[in-house]
Amino acid sequence: MSVTQHNSVHSAPGSYHGAQVSAIRHDWTREEVEAFYAMPFNDLLFQAQIVHRQHFDPNEVQVSTLLSIKTGACPEDCKYCPQSARYDTGLEKERLLEMEKVIQRAKEAKQTGSTRFCMGAAWRNPKERDMPYLTQMVAEVKSLGLETCMTLGMLTRDQALALKQAGLDYYNHNLDTSPEFYGDIITTRTYQDRLNTLQHVRDAGMNVCSGGIVGMGESVSDRAGLLMQLANLPEHPQSVPINMLVKVDGTPLDKLDDMEPFEFIRTIAIARIMMPASHVRLSAGRENMSEQTQALCFMAGANSIFYGCKLLTTSNPDTHEDVVLFKKLGINTERTRDYSDEAHELLLEEALEQQQQAPEDLFYDATAGKPAGKQAETV
Repeated sequence: MSVTQHNSVHSAPGSYHGAQVSAIRHDWTREEVEAFYAMPFNDLLFQAQIVHRQHFDPNEVQVSTLLSIKTGACPEDCKYCPQSARYDTGLEKERLLEMEKVIQRAKEAKQTGSTRFCMGAAWRNPKERDMPYLTQMVAEVKSLGLETCMTLGMLTRDQALALKQAGLDYYNHNLDTSPEFYGDIITTRTYQDRLNTLQHVRDAGMNVCSGGIVGMGESVSDRAGLLMQLANLPEHPQSVPINMLVKVDGTPLDKLDDMEPFEFIRTIAIARIMMPASHVRLSAGRENMSEQTQALCFMAGANSIFYGCKLLTTSNPDTHEDVVLFKKLGINTERTRDYSDEAHELLLEEALEQQQQAPEDLFYDATAGKPAGKQAETV
C-alpha cells in the first residue's frame, strides 16, 4: 500500500491518507476484535499508525496529572486495588484532602506542563454531604485554566449534573474488563452499574474517560470483549485509559505472572483502531516499562499520559524521565505545541526546577514507611 503525507482531516501534521479515513463505528463484533489480536505485530502497528495519523498529530501527547483527594478504606472488593478496605496492603486511610492543598497541587501540575488535572477519591460513590465541597473544588481548579476530571465511583443523574454545572470537563469510570470476566475481579457492583454511571455522565454533557486493565489473568477474548464494550458505547469515550496491572502485595492478584509487553502494545493498537478519535492513555504500569516499550505504545497510537511520580497511590515515572523520553522521541505535549523547540525546553526545565523546590508536606504519603511492595492504581 502506498501512502502519501497530507495535512489531515483534523489538521494533524503528518497525517496519512493512502487509505479511506477510518470510520467511527459502534458495531464491532468479537470475531473482528480477536482477528486484530491474531494479526502479525508489524501489520497491526502499521494499521494503527494510519488510523492515528488520520485523527491526531502523531508526535503530540496529551499530559495530565492525577491527585488522590481521598485515599483508602474503599468498601469495594476490586481484586487489583490496594485501596480496598478488604485487603491488608499497608495503605493508611486518609480524609478528604483540604482545598488549599488540592489547589497548590493543581498549580504545580500546570507549571510542569499538564493541561488536565484529575482528582480521584476511593469511594463506592460520593455522599450528598460531600457534593458542595467537590463542586467547589472543580470550580477552583477550573479557574486556573486547567481541564478538570474526577473519579469518585458511581454517580446518580443529579450528581453528574451538579459536577457538570460546576465546570467538570471529564468523568472517569472504568469498565475494567469484559462482562464475562468481570465477576472474577469485582462482586460489589455490577457491570450494569458502571454502564449506568457512564450514561449519567453522557446525559449531563460531560466527556467520558473510560477504559480498563489488562494483565489480570484474563484471556485474549476478554481483552477483545473489553474493547468491544468501550467501542460499542453510544459515543466513544473521549479518553480511553489502558492500564497494565501493577501487582500489589496483599491483594488477591499479587502473585500473577507479568503480562507479555507485546500483548499490552497490541491492546493499545487495537484500541486506537477501534476508537480513532479518542485519546488513548498509556496509564498505570508505565513505571515498569522500558523506554522501548513506551515508545512502541506511542507508535501504536497512545497519545496521553499522566505526568508526575504518583498515580493516586501507585508509582509513576518521574516527570524528568518523561521529558527526557519525549526529547528522544521528538514528542511534544499538547500545551506547548505552539512554542519553539528552545522555548519548549526552557519551559520544561524551569518547571522541573520549581517542582524540585516545592514543599513536600502538602499531602501525606500513605506509602511512606511501609515495607517494600508496589502500590497500584488505575485511571
